[in-house]
Amino acid sequence: MPKLKTRRAAAKRFRTTGTGKIVRRKAFKSHLLEHKSPSKKRDISKMTLVHETDEARVRGMVPTLRKKK
Repeated sequence: MPKLKTRRAAAKRFRTTGTGKIVRRKAFKSHLLEHKSPSKKRDISKMTLVHETDEARVRGMVPTLRKKK
């Protein structure tokens, strides 16, 4: 059986919490910020959990994000 390779782009975008859930950065914070309100910009600066339906897909791309027991 060959080694599993990590998709490096995905490895840079996701990490796990202490309980084993996967967190990601929210979109729309890189440019075109003048018309967005400060509260909107604050909200999209926070990390959020990857949806449970996408978790298996992300774990497939990054094998090191194993679920904790």
